[in-house]
Amino acid sequence: MARIDGGLSLGSPLRALKRRLVRSIAGRALRSSRLASLANLPPALQLPLRRTDVDPVPELAELREREPVSRLASLLGMSVWLVTGYDEVRQVLADSAAYTNDIRPVIGKATATGPDAIGGLGFTDPPDHTRLRKYLTPEFTRRRLLGLQPRIAAIVDAQLDEMARLGPDVDLVRTFAFPIPFLVICELLGLPKHQREEFRRLGTERFDASSGIVGVFGAASESRTFLFEFARQQREAPNDGLIGRLVTRHGDELSDVELGSFADGLFLGGYETSASMLSLGTYVLLRNPAAYERIAEDADWVAGAVDELLRYLTVVQVAFPRFAREDHELFGQQVAKGDVVACSLSGADRAAVFGPDEERFDPDRDPAARHLAFGYGMHRCVGAELAQLELQTAFPRLARRFPRLALSADPEALRFRALSIVYGLEEMPVCLHGSRREVAPTQPPIPVP
Repeated sequence: MARIDGGLSLGSPLRALKRRLVRSIAGRALRSSRLASLANLPPALQLPLRRTDVDPVPELAELREREPVSRLASLLGMSVWLVTGYDEVRQVLADSAAYTNDIRPVIGKATATGPDAIGGLGFTDPPDHTRLRKYLTPEFTRRRLLGLQPRIAAIVDAQLDEMARLGPDVDLVRTFAFPIPFLVICELLGLPKHQREEFRRLGTERFDASSGIVGVFGAASESRTFLFEFARQQREAPNDGLIGRLVTRHGDELSDVELGSFADGLFLGGYETSASMLSLGTYVLLRNPAAYERIAEDADWVAGAVDELLRYLTVVQVAFPRFAREDHELFGQQVAKGDVVACSLSGADRAAVFGPDEERFDPDRDPAARHLAFGYGMHRCVGAELAQLELQTAFPRLARRFPRLALSADPEALRFRALSIVYGLEEMPVCLHGSRREVAPTQPPIPVP
């Protein structure tokens, strides 16, 4: 796992040797058929990625209560720390002085260019991060995004029409959850319609782990090449999409690598995460029929319900890894220079700070704290408001169009994405208007938390 192994300091020949060793081992591992998934991680490192249904495993809550900053494992002489407490996670995510996000020197991509470069906001520190974020922040203000809302609504309605055409039995993941954020990203980036089918294919392959990590890395490289070429084309003939606007307004202030990394980061940050929220969020609402009915009718209630879904599900389970810049103490633990510090967002978002029954979905919750589903601090997701707008648009329209929507499979038979950074459902069979399966005696009712 290159990102976790990537916390080694570059300050001595011994550590440089360790770095080369890590890269060599990682390369061999990626080529090995044994490393088909994250299931081959040491069991301790799997803990923040494990769930039962939509809930983090109980061991994570027990660890949070007992030791909110805990040492998970040792790799090549460096420690991997897991932070699960709410206050502790916020402190780490906000502290750019004690931690770095920049993994480029460690994996040998510090001077790479084009699609092979590691770029984007998630892997940069100030002052680079500050400079890059100032270009994107104005594009994601609530005021600007409201101008995109009619197009988002039209995309949702068109997809609901497609579901009706294919129904009454459909897979909600394929027909609703993935198409909507995909098309929204295409609109946002300004991707021409004739290029979208190729982009869709590359995106599907990028998030399909059936061919193992090697296949995922290959698909990622191909989709990045596509987006970097798109960014290059926008420099030559910009349209009114986000990348075109950045070119028009800022020209040579942004390099081709930076433009391509922006496009790739928006794709990664806004596609699978929103798709997971749409499918898992619908699953939770169907388990709470009163909430599903109310989200269709009460416009003033929608924003709060969506916010609680974001907290309860926290589909991005672990934040970008941080690497300690120097030896320091973290809530009583001694963290050494080069150690990896991983923050469990899903663990922190089930902390007692959210009030009674924090492990339960409560759409009327009035929490004393803000959830961390989008991260925290300077690396908080720049597209958070766009994601909220998508969810606040899609869920009410789905519930109004299909008020009798029902899960058409035993919940125990659903396949959740195992050991994934972004948690989600592989598929979600539903009947649009209720079905014989819904009332069949062999199908137990979906439990209401």
